[in-house]
Order: sequence, then C-alpha cells, then structure tokens
Amino acid sequence: MRSSSEPSPETSMTAPHPVAITDPLLSAATDLTTTTVTHLTDEQTLHALRDLEQARRMLDSFAHALIVRASEGGLPARTGTGTLPKLLIHTLRISHPDATARVAAARTLGTWHDLTGTEVEPHHPATAAAQTEGAISTDHARAIAKILHKIPGTTSNPDFAAAEHILATAARDVHPEDLTTIGRDILARLDPDGRLSTDRDHQRRRSLRLGKQQPDGMSTLTGEITPTLRALLEPVLAKLARPGMNNPDDPHSPHGSDDHIDRDVLDAAARRDTRSTGQRTHDALQALLSPNVDTAALGTHRGLPVSTILTLSVAEVEAAAGVATTATGGTVPLTDALELAQQGLPWLMVFDHAGVPLHLGRTKRLATPAQRLALIAALRGCSRPGCDAPASLCAVHHVRDWREDGSTDIENLTLACDRCHAMVHDGPGGWKTVTLDQDSQFPGRTGWIAPPHIDPTATPRVNHRHHTSELLATTLARIHEQRTQEREQRQRWLSSHTRDIRAA
Repeated sequence: MRSSSEPSPETSMTAPHPVAITDPLLSAATDLTTTTVTHLTDEQTLHALRDLEQARRMLDSFAHALIVRASEGGLPARTGTGTLPKLLIHTLRISHPDATARVAAARTLGTWHDLTGTEVEPHHPATAAAQTEGAISTDHARAIAKILHKIPGTTSNPDFAAAEHILATAARDVHPEDLTTIGRDILARLDPDGRLSTDRDHQRRRSLRLGKQQPDGMSTLTGEITPTLRALLEPVLAKLARPGMNNPDDPHSPHGSDDHIDRDVLDAAARRDTRSTGQRTHDALQALLSPNVDTAALGTHRGLPVSTILTLSVAEVEAAAGVATTATGGTVPLTDALELAQQGLPWLMVFDHAGVPLHLGRTKRLATPAQRLALIAALRGCSRPGCDAPASLCAVHHVRDWREDGSTDIENLTLACDRCHAMVHDGPGGWKTVTLDQDSQFPGRTGWIAPPHIDPTATPRVNHRHHTSELLATTLARIHEQRTQEREQRQRWLSSHTRDIRAA
C-alpha cells in the first residue's frame, strides 16, 4: 500500500526530476573522466584499477536492488513494456541477452520481499554478500549460478547451501573460469552414488566417432569417454603431451619416451613449444600410436611410472560409495576404482579417517620416489591458489628453497606445475611460498604469497581446487552448527516469551 506522501505513478513519471540518489555517483564519475592519469606511478595505477573494479562490482549489486524495486513496484506494467527485461532494454538501450542476464542475477542475488513486506534472503546469500563487498564480479556470480542450477534443491538443502558457500568463498581468490572445475568436483562429491549419472548412463553414452575425411585430409574426432578410460588415458597423455615432447614442428624435439633425455634439452624444447594444449594432445596420441613407441614400456613421467594413481578414503570404502581421485585430476566411481585395483594396473592409495595414508599397493614392485607418491596422494595437484593443474603435470617444489637451507623433507615439499614453479623467484612479480603454522586454518599446507600488484597485503593463501570434498564437509558442519544455534535461540525466545505471557 502506498503512503499518502508517496506520489502517484502518473505524477512520479511526469513530474520534474527530483534530486536523484545517484547524483553523487554521476558527479564523481564526471570528475574521474576529466582526471589526467599520465602522472600516476605504477603503484597508483594498479591501486586505481583495483578500486575501480571493486566499485563496478558494488554497483552491480546495487543494480539488483533497483531491479527488485522496479519489479515489486510494477514498473513494467505501468510503463507498457510488460516485462522486466523489456523495461531494461528500452530504458537502458541494452541487448536482450544482457537484460535477461541482469534480471536473472537480480532474482538470485537481490533482496526481495514477501507479501507482508518482510525481506527475503537472497537465493544465493554468500554470493550476494561477496558481490556487495566488491569481492567478486558479475562473471563470478554467473558461473556460480550455472553450477548451482545442476544441484537439486534450494537453500533449505544443506548440500545446496554448502556448495554455494564454497563457490562464493573460492570466487574471492580465483578467476571465474576456475569455478567450473571446482563446481565439477563439488557435483561429483554431492552425487557419489550416481543418482544423477549412473554407471549405466556412462556405458550408454560412451562413444568415439571418427568423422569422414574432409577434402583437405582432416577429420573430426568426437565422443564421450567413461571415467575409467579417462583415468587410464590421462597418465599416458601427460607424459607424451608434455611441453617440448613429440613436437612435429621442432626437429630437435624429443620423441617417444623422455626417460633418458637430458633435462636441459627438454626444458629448451619446452621453451620453443608454441602448441596449444589441444595440439599437444593430438601429437601425443599420434606418438602413442606410432610403430616405434612401445606402449608397454613407457617408463616414467616426472619420476613415477606411467600408470593410473588412485586415492580414496577408508570411509568411502566402508560406505561403498564415493569417488577416487586420480593424479591427473579426474575422478573415478568407487566401484570402478576398486575393479581397476584388482587388475593390478593402477597405484592405489587409501587414507584412514584422519587422512593418513593407510595403504599403498601394487602387484609388482617399481622403483619410484615415495615422497612424490605421498605428495600426489595428499595434494592431488599444483598447490598455487587458483591453479587446476593435476599432480601429473607438477614438479616437486621446495617450499623453502634448498639454496636457503631448505631441507628435502616431506614437510618442506609441495607440488607446483611448471608454469607456477617458474613464478617463484625474488625478482619483480615473483611469488613466495611458506608452510602454514599450526595456528593457521590450514596447518601444514603450502601458503602462496602473491606479488604486491596482486595482493598488497601479502597474505599467504592455499589452493582449494583439489580439496573441495574437505571444504564441503567443513561447510556442511558449519551450516549444521549455525542452524542448531538458531534453533536453540528460537527455543530460548519462545520459553522467555511464554514465561512473560504467563506472568502477565
């Protein structure tokens, strides 16, 4: 109901423009556009870029509130546009996809009201809070919404709430594209028994299609492969598709196995390698199928045999549900993982309830570095925040450099992919690594300190990309504890209210 002091719709749309709440914003923007930036130092330029991005993100959050007001106030009907997207299209002169995306974002991130006028919590509360702070962008929020759309349930579902909390937390530190991998891992953990995709579905959908050869001689290869085939194929591709290996454009590129190739030769070939990931995968498959490659004697890759490495917890074995994680970053349903282990093909690492390695077995003895196996089982991939490189693409990195008396003990070792490993140095733009102490939230983990232009606070951060299951469990516990506290508070309020009524 409109108050007597509120102007009627007809008056509000025809009366002279009052002082707008956005006038200070437009004034500040005008001042900025007339400001000369050529005199800024590098540090001031980076600082301004960060502040401007934060302001943009906060303004996107404010736009949600305006869209909510327009919808709840009936503006589409009163303006004759009919729908919210059309209202934005005609008012702001934006495209239909942009208008639709903005309305969708407002529906999940905006604060709406029920029939009594009471505020209703956003459908994605953690994401909305992060955007309001300017910590995440619209692209982050859209990536999160796309992932959550695949999770059955609403905010009343603890799994949904935990997944949204994890994604919003991760979005504060990673790029929008990184959320896709995190979301894939969350969905795998939320659906360990195959309720959404069963083994029968995997087998039904499996296929590889070699298309007809085109006039230029090229052919298309498309299809879907099962988790088991991926687990078997990825270790081989990780070896043969390594940068610098099997490059047909480089006459000095090492071919076949890299076991006896000098490291300097391989590093030089990698620096010359300009192929995309897809091109390196193509050349690796060609090398794998060439007559001079013995697939049974591929040797080692980064000090380990070219074989599938599976890790899982004893709790998953006891529950007969869950997924095993491979060193190449994939997941395999528990039943398939145990079947592979029975065939004696992969390495199998089982952790106890405390996360301590309980079993490491193989049908035949191979001389491999135990420390690397332990790191693969514990870390699963590159330890730099935001990096999704699996363990198969990583080198062992000294957290404290050995030149600075850093030991080669397991406590001082971590995994870092070649690209991230090269980022650790003392020069401009260099990253640093530290081992987090027992008082931190993640004791014993490797903390990466970004250079000042990325993080002026020099806060050590850990990589959650390969540990979404533990994040999910922690967040579920936090949500459960929070809801328990809320129930106890309501009970105390009801008891107190009841006593007050009886006393009256």
